Order: sequence, then C-alpha cells, then structure tokens
Amino acid sequence: MTFSQLLATGKKPVIVQVLPALNTGGVEQGVVDLNAEIVRAGAKSIVISSGGTRVNEIANAGGVHIALPVHSKNPLVIFANIKKIKDVIQQHNVDIVHACSRAPAWSAYHAVKGTTARFVTSCHSAHKVSGAVKRLYNSSIVSGERVIAASEYLADYLRNNYKFDFSKLRRVHRGISLDKFNPDAVSATQVEAARKAFQIPDGHKVLVLPARLTRSKGHQFTLEALKKLDRSDYVCVFLTSNTGTQSFKSELEDDIRKSGLENRVKIGSYDMPTAYAMSDVVLSPTIIPEGFGRVPVEAQAMGIPVITTNHGGVKETVKHGHTGWLVSPTDSTEFSAAIRDALSLTPEKRRSFAKEARENVVNNFTAQRMGMMTLDVYAELMDGANVQHSARFAA
Repeated sequence: MTFSQLLATGKKPVIVQVLPALNTGGVEQGVVDLNAEIVRAGAKSIVISSGGTRVNEIANAGGVHIALPVHSKNPLVIFANIKKIKDVIQQHNVDIVHACSRAPAWSAYHAVKGTTARFVTSCHSAHKVSGAVKRLYNSSIVSGERVIAASEYLADYLRNNYKFDFSKLRRVHRGISLDKFNPDAVSATQVEAARKAFQIPDGHKVLVLPARLTRSKGHQFTLEALKKLDRSDYVCVFLTSNTGTQSFKSELEDDIRKSGLENRVKIGSYDMPTAYAMSDVVLSPTIIPEGFGRVPVEAQAMGIPVITTNHGGVKETVKHGHTGWLVSPTDSTEFSAAIRDALSLTPEKRRSFAKEARENVVNNFTAQRMGMMTLDVYAELMDGANVQHSARFAA
C-alpha cells in the first residue's frame, strides 16, 4: 500500500520527525522539506528538536514544533527524553516516529515501546567507527523497523559496518525545491547586483564554492588548483553562511594571500539561488565523502556545471562529462584541468550541460519525490507489511 492509498481509506496519519536542532545543514533541510510534504499529502506533521533558527519554517508549512533537549548526548538526558517523547506519542496518537540522528534515535527507540507507533531511522552521514563504544552509539541509526539511507553510498556503509536485517533498508535520495532553485526565477538585474556586490570585473568568469568554512570542504584544495590555472580572467567566491570557525577563516585568508590569489578569491555571503545564477561553474571539492551532497544537486537544478570530488553520494547525482565533472580528491592538477575545461565551454555546450543537468534533478532529486518515497516507506509499516526479501529499496 502506498501512502496515497492509505489516505484514501480515510486515515490521517500523524508523523513525528526527531532531530537534534533546526539550524543549517543537510539533515535539517531534509526535515524541513519532509515536514512540508507530509502536510501537503494531508497528514499531520510534528517535528521534535531542541530549537534553532528554522523552527518558524515548520509552522509556516503547517507543521507543529515541540522543543525537547534531544540534541544532548548526555546519557541521563537521553534517558529522560524517552518519557517526554512517549508523552508526545500518546498525546497526539502518533503513527510514525522517524529519528534522523543518533542521539534522538536512542530515546525514540525506547519511547515507541508499549505504544502503537512504528519506528523509522535514517542515515545521512558515514559516521566514523572507531571502537566498540562508538560503534554501539552509532548503531541506533539502524534500530528502526525501516532504515532509510540517503544514498547508495550510505546504504553500503551501513551494510559494511553494522549487523542488522538488511531487508529493512530503503534508499531514498534527498531532494531540493525546484521552485527555489530555478534559473528562471532569478533576474538579470539580481545577477548584476550580485556581481557588483562581489566586485566582479566585466568579462570575468565566476567560480562559486558554497560551503561552511571548515577544512573538510576543500577550500585549500581549491587554492592549489587555482594556482595551476593558466588564466586570470575569473573570480572565485567562497560562499559561506559564516558558520565555520574564525581561526580557520583567518588561516584561509592567509593561504589566499600566500597563494597570490587575493585579487581572484573572495569570501562572502549571498542568497544561494542568485549566487548560483551568477556563476559559470560551481565547485564542491569535499575532502571527506559526503552522504548525499546538496550543493551539486542545487547547482544542476540551476543549470550550472559543477565540479565535485569523486567519492561519496555525489557519484550518484553528477553525470561526469554531461552535467559536471568528478575529480580525484587528492589530485589538484586534475581539479585544475576540470576548472579550465568548464570555463572554456562553448555557449552551445553550456546549453547542453544546463539542459541535461536540470533534467537530471527534475527526474531524480526533487523534494516532492523524496517526500513521496519516504511517505511510502511509512505506509509499509502502517499497512502492517512485513517485507522480508533482502535489500529491497524504495526506488
């Protein structure tokens, strides 16, 4: 039974998502998007978190937010949260509890016991397994009656590192808003204003690297590649929401000066769709594999070629040579060559990239598709399905 079929029976499911906090990040964006899709489908959505800058987005989409200290890794707080979550389940007649992070999953796993609620967990990152204690802590993420992996890469990570019934595993790629990331929604005037804000000289190409200022996002790797680039008619913008550490920002600014790139590399913030529309190429050179990677998908939705590192979930979202480039995370020469190729695309080839990139996202990586597939996973449990065949994925 699909979720739509379940609704047709007259049932209005109550879905709870639990995550540490509602600030910036891929997990948070996924919860915000899924909250909207749950409401749009005709169900009731509740989000439990410790709060954050995006709480208002839950209510604005028609959901309910309940503040609990589920961000804490303190065993006593995790234990205390069990009763608090159980109270929510019983008060609201909850059908599904979906834990989106490890600490909340421990509390939620025990909270659903003795209730009629069904339990789902999801994995968004390949957490390090560095000993028995860490493995035990991480294992809460596979404790659900269904376990959702945000990519095939993460599905493999779970199978290779944890002992659980693989038939519970479902792969549901994350998705983005096609309304927000729509090249037609950004005007030429907005693009010109963005270029002016970053002082982009006329005729110069624009590279944009959107990421937190943290070592794993590949800013220094990018500087190595840019030093090898045999052209100077470009500006590279390290686009950030300033959520990184000040010490790394200072180190990065020093590295930019030492590289002799202070006139070509800028650090600043701007709204993402306009920054994408301003760019000729988007960079996402993460040093550590990401579970899914939203930036390459957002760039493709805007019709912009993307260069990203060839590991993690992005290998499933970028079509090498067609919507972007996949380069080695350790070879700055290969990275530099890809930048050179991207900046040298003919207008005809750019149009081809843009068309295929947008279609790739429309067909595979929308928030609506993610919501539909996740709701169908919920419906499996609410229908009483007992799927036993190995490694079945929601695809």
